[in-house]
Amino acid sequence: MTDGIHPRPQLARPRWIDLCGPWQFAFDDDDRGLRDGWVHRTEPFDRTITVPFPPESRASGIGDPAPHPVVWYRRTFQLPAERSDRLILHFGAVDYRADVWVNGHLVAHHEGGHTPFSADIAPALRPDQPEQVIVVRAEDQPDDLSQPRGKQYWEPQPRRIWYHRTTGIWQPVWLEPVAREAIADLRWTPDLQRGLLGMHVQLHAQPERALTLRVELSIRGAVLADDTYVLQRNEIRRDIALEPAKLTMSREEILWSPSRPNLIDAVLTLSDGGRVIDVVHSYAGLRSVGFSDGRFLLNGRPYYLRLVLEQGYWPESHLAAPSSDALRREVELVKSLGFNGVRIHQKVEDPRFLYWCDRLGLLVWGEMANAYVFSATAVERLTREWLEVVRRDYSHPCIVTWVPFNESWGVPSLAQDEAQQHYVRALYHLTHAIDPTRPVIGNDGWEHIVSDVLGVHDYALDGATLRERYRTPEALEQTLRSVQPHY
Repeated sequence: MTDGIHPRPQLARPRWIDLCGPWQFAFDDDDRGLRDGWVHRTEPFDRTITVPFPPESRASGIGDPAPHPVVWYRRTFQLPAERSDRLILHFGAVDYRADVWVNGHLVAHHEGGHTPFSADIAPALRPDQPEQVIVVRAEDQPDDLSQPRGKQYWEPQPRRIWYHRTTGIWQPVWLEPVAREAIADLRWTPDLQRGLLGMHVQLHAQPERALTLRVELSIRGAVLADDTYVLQRNEIRRDIALEPAKLTMSREEILWSPSRPNLIDAVLTLSDGGRVIDVVHSYAGLRSVGFSDGRFLLNGRPYYLRLVLEQGYWPESHLAAPSSDALRREVELVKSLGFNGVRIHQKVEDPRFLYWCDRLGLLVWGEMANAYVFSATAVERLTREWLEVVRRDYSHPCIVTWVPFNESWGVPSLAQDEAQQHYVRALYHLTHAIDPTRPVIGNDGWEHIVSDVLGVHDYALDGATLRERYRTPEALEQTLRSVQPHY
């Protein structure tokens, strides 16, 4: 179901088990599943759904767009033939709140409909049983407008600019058998000015003794670095020096851009003495982004942005892509139309989409799916999920700008309400604190309380009006001061 592309392309292992496909399924409109012990029963699961497609979609095999706030999933799997210390169960995204049981034991709870989560399910396994059981309960309240939801409509039928809801599992599910101290997280930070590629590796556990980490970097088969480090703790940060001549004389052959999407292939091998305990495959892109004198800079040079709005909604599968091939085709079509980038709109895209943007060369503005109301609960939810988004997508070279808010969604009184202004400023600065390498747009399109880019969303319907408003610097100033374009 994942078409052979690893669901997490920048931290991929050769050995993983795809759990997409048919699952048992049930609606729980009366929310009685927990009370009635559905975790331990089979008879409530009276339908079959194709994961990872949401039940509202045709692709799921259910195709019921009516509101169903609580849904349940169940499937079995066999233990891998080769045993390991840990067996990690991964979910790419479950909208909105998820509880996961394995063999009746609660192994994970997660809130946030656009971000991944995982659990080591080894303690819950039953090696004496031929099949292991996974049960998932997903809750997605249609009328809770404090949930970050993007363009999912809260009423039974969508209208105007909104879409049908996406409930439950909508990104891949997979298993990975790994060692106790296996690599859990990996981040890359390019630094062109100093000729370095920063690396941050975190392990699943504190090593009981010193381990060695070999890092092999190459581009089109040519070795860039082959370094070995000693790990005394469960994380390591290193700056890997790259040959200065390659960054100056051969910059077109090594730097990443839409016209030359050069990627550095990385293989990380973790060893205990002479015994290999983990191997992961990754990649990075060497590029810098910024703004100067009113111009966007890519790799230190002015670069004209020609972006298209990418809403990532599929009629047959809703927020879930029909296939990895469809994601690749989407990128190819955008480029064929002459665009060099996309602004993801009110959605956090599948990592495989970002992989194809990295691989084929397409800039991305990464945007959060917003809530529709301002409240303490909405602030907590969106902030927590946004931090998970930035963490997940930090290493993708295609992402050149972060957008936590769009057109004052979730902050409807931004111009007058100091609390909402503090909220936007806080997320702007918080985003910069965890990723100082990219520009941040505080609230794209409308009221700009704080921002590195002043984006204007003008919904005028004819070219003559747009030319009149933006044909000269003086006209632009007059438009922003007096017209203040919006809907």
